[in-house]
Amino acid sequence: MNFFDKLNTNISQNQSLLFVGLDPNSEMIPAHYQSSDMITGLENWLQFMIAETADFVCAYKPTLGFYEALGVPGLELLIKILASVPAHIPIILDAKHSDLNTSSIFAHSIFREWRVDAVTLSPYTGQDHVAPFLVYPDKAVFILCCTSNPSAAILQQYPNNNSPLYLQVVEESKNWGTPEQLGLEVGTTNAEVLKSIRSLAPERIIMARSIWAEESNLKKILAAGLNCHGDGLLIPVPQDMLSSANLSQQIQSLRAEINQFRSEFIHDVSSCDVWLPDIEVKDKHPHQDLIVQLFDIGCIMFGEFVQASGATFPYYIDLRKIISNPQVFNQVLSAYEEILKGLTFDRVAGIPYGSLPTATGLSLRLHCPMIFPRKEVKAHGTRRVIEGNFHPGEIVAVVDDILISGKSVMEGAEKIKSVGLKVNDIVVFIDHEQGVKDRLKQNGYCGHSVLTISEIVNTLHEVGRINDQQFLAFQES
Repeated sequence: MNFFDKLNTNISQNQSLLFVGLDPNSEMIPAHYQSSDMITGLENWLQFMIAETADFVCAYKPTLGFYEALGVPGLELLIKILASVPAHIPIILDAKHSDLNTSSIFAHSIFREWRVDAVTLSPYTGQDHVAPFLVYPDKAVFILCCTSNPSAAILQQYPNNNSPLYLQVVEESKNWGTPEQLGLEVGTTNAEVLKSIRSLAPERIIMARSIWAEESNLKKILAAGLNCHGDGLLIPVPQDMLSSANLSQQIQSLRAEINQFRSEFIHDVSSCDVWLPDIEVKDKHPHQDLIVQLFDIGCIMFGEFVQASGATFPYYIDLRKIISNPQVFNQVLSAYEEILKGLTFDRVAGIPYGSLPTATGLSLRLHCPMIFPRKEVKAHGTRRVIEGNFHPGEIVAVVDDILISGKSVMEGAEKIKSVGLKVNDIVVFIDHEQGVKDRLKQNGYCGHSVLTISEIVNTLHEVGRINDQQFLAFQES
């Protein structure tokens, strides 16, 4: 399970956006944990925090600097504390790592040896510094884009309040990794700062810091930082609360207050934004509006995206978001439907998991029975390879979302054929080209696509959604 899924699972199970800083701060340790052996006292206090909060938080965040300040015993304490955190709760190591030369070895140590789930990084050495952390597909990074330190304003607000440096950091870092790989760390008591960052990065997880100043207003912070679904914002448990003997009761009370606001917030936010065209181009592509909508809602992104293989692509496509936007999803189904109406088949099949919602929608529209091949066959029950009712000899049209190498969709088609069904046509939404349809043909399948990646890029460049540099990067890839 990757960090994003692990975090969301805990948010759902514990109904909490709260995280706890597991910091051995000797200045804040309660009196009853103080002893002649400082390390033992700090360990007992940290273990108490974990025991009191494990059922009410979504993550833990140890700050590496506190442990380093204690020398070798401090690092040994960190290892113990990391091992004490329940395995299902994600750990975000607050390292603010910024050394380019040690990025690769540091990433390996924390992700593979210490087994933390995410880390905070400084942005100022650029993507070269972040890339070694992004090659771990199950992990994540949080980029520090803003702090609450008053003296930092001279840098963070440069050159002016209309275009401050911290917003440039947000804009640039979005090109370094996907929303599942890269979040933002924001330290501020100013809700307007958080609001401006959220508007630039609606799809990113924001880890808030330093929000508990006396003049801060929790509801304003939540309203500014929550996304349209009432989440996407991680809230720190106040430090002074961690010294309380009744920590469990206090954190439950805070959680309830936050969740009450979330409920009101979600109720007030429109469940589906309506997109209206803002461009006029002669001889436009028949799917121009759909392409632009996919770009505007973050399904198509341009930048430098590090893949699990270590390779860097100039774009990233994530079609999973369309199911949360009925306006776009409806148009996507219509585009598939145009192709499928010209084909001959008895049933439609979706390839798990990405295209299952699409196949379901098409089944309802076309009044055609649906089946799907299991991604994995269970060792119990019926052990069926194909779910749904069918008769050997029937023809199945296979639906998938993106055609990259063709491997996964052909594996699915072969499973379908293994039970006596026939597969002639494979229909996808986006074809990455590179001769994939020819490979399908060599294996006995006819490939169809709503769009090609070239059509998408050319259209976005023509309407001004991507610039010449982004267009050139795609052509050279």
